[in-house]
Amino acid sequence: MNEPAKLTKSKDVIAYLAEQFPQCFSVKGDAKPLKIGIFDDLAKRLEDDPMVSKTRLRTALRHYTNSWRYLHSVKQGEQRIDLDGSAVEPVTEEHQQHAQESLKESKAKVAERNKARKQEQATDSDAAKEKRVQRAKVPAKSNKPSAKKARKPSSKPKAAASPKLNDVELNSLSVGQQVQVKAGNSPMPATVTEIDKDDIQVQLDNGLSMKVKIANVFVAAE
Repeated sequence: MNEPAKLTKSKDVIAYLAEQFPQCFSVKGDAKPLKIGIFDDLAKRLEDDPMVSKTRLRTALRHYTNSWRYLHSVKQGEQRIDLDGSAVEPVTEEHQQHAQESLKESKAKVAERNKARKQEQATDSDAAKEKRVQRAKVPAKSNKPSAKKARKPSSKPKAAASPKLNDVELNSLSVGQQVQVKAGNSPMPATVTEIDKDDIQVQLDNGLSMKVKIANVFVAAE
């Protein structure tokens, strides 16, 4: 009998945890502050579970506790809970302050990306308008026959050289690092959002999130 395939995406692992421990994890609504060291409890409870590995559990738990929904729940005096939903200890002022700072930084990064995206879209729009204006200035061709003139061969401008890229080692990558990703004919700038063995989760500058192999991740040459 074939064993079920292990879950590979963090959102699927979190949904699975919400099914297994509904008093502790949730995928919608308000989250609850988790017991400090709850990963060890998870690893022990799910030690023989064929659906998840320790690596996936750790990554999914990091995603869960870094989400805005969870960071909003970490408030001084709120009770941290274990896997069964039992209160174990209150959230300290220090932990609340850390959660608020993390939330502020996360929102600032998203706002900066959105601002850069809007500026890029505005630049593209202005360039398109300029092209239309230039086309409008070109006089219409006359239908009258004209003597043929010898034409000099036109020299087409060379395409802009692609940035020189260097291969990158997995152990030299870090979350938040700017890289170049080859997912087509030309490299595209992206930001590393998750590292799992040789699978690298990145977010392109256009907002698209994708997973690529380390062989397709490069850094610009110095």
